[in-house]
Amino acid sequence: MATKPVASSTETNTTRLDKWLWAARFYKTRAIAKQMIDGGKVFYNGQRTKSGRAVSIGDTIKVRQGYEEKEVTVIALADKRRDATFAQTLYRELESSLETREKNALARKQGILLSPAGDAKPDKKQRRKIRQLKERI
Repeated sequence: MATKPVASSTETNTTRLDKWLWAARFYKTRAIAKQMIDGGKVFYNGQRTKSGRAVSIGDTIKVRQGYEEKEVTVIALADKRRDATFAQTLYRELESSLETREKNALARKQGILLSPAGDAKPDKKQRRKIRQLKERI
């Protein structure tokens, strides 16, 4: 009976997408990374993909985390999670992604400053005025 040769992880130049996202510290666990990939929050080279997709150096990955959307290029591969400084060496964020994130953050801050929430709910008189104002429009 013939046996297949087993390749070690150091010989390959690819790793699973969910493992890479976990090792690069985009998500706290591999299970969360898999959920995000399956939920359409991660795009690999501009397309939705599966969590078992092989990642190679030079690929582009778009990751959505809450309000932020990062587009990164893979520089190095890892399938083990290490400290944050090592994780930052695995990818480089694109300039357009950085600019877009900064603009969106500023817009969110300005939106909060322009319409701050009150300390308490409006009372009956204030609700009546709000309702009248809305009816006029």
